[in-house]
Amino acid sequence: QVQLVESGGGLVQAGGSLRLSCAASGRTFSNYAMGWFRRAPGKEREFVTTISQSGGSTAYADSVKGRFTISKDNAKNTVYLQMNSLKPEDTAVYYCAASPFYSRVPREYVYWGQGTQVTVSS
Repeated sequence: QVQLVESGGGLVQAGGSLRLSCAASGRTFSNYAMGWFRRAPGKEREFVTTISQSGGSTAYADSVKGRFTISKDNAKNTVYLQMNSLKPEDTAVYYCAASPFYSRVPREYVYWGQGTQVTVSS
């Protein structure tokens, strides 16, 4: 079992930045790839970014590429999402998740956090 707790969400103006954190406890964190997903009101959950178990590989949705950066600190059991140049369309609940696979596919993630709200005002 892995428990995931996100933090760092909030309200920010367009063009601003936020850093989300996801602290993990339980099973060995370094065994898992970590992903960030988001769900905007009235929309399906969508992939944002993922990082491999070692942190050596990352992948991003086209909508956030060049603006968002994922990183993983296995010593601190924490994954981060640095979000820059935020846009109103980034408004959503952001979830971190853990998977035994380096994947963009939500169903391959077995542990999920409770989510943190990010609101970007125009």
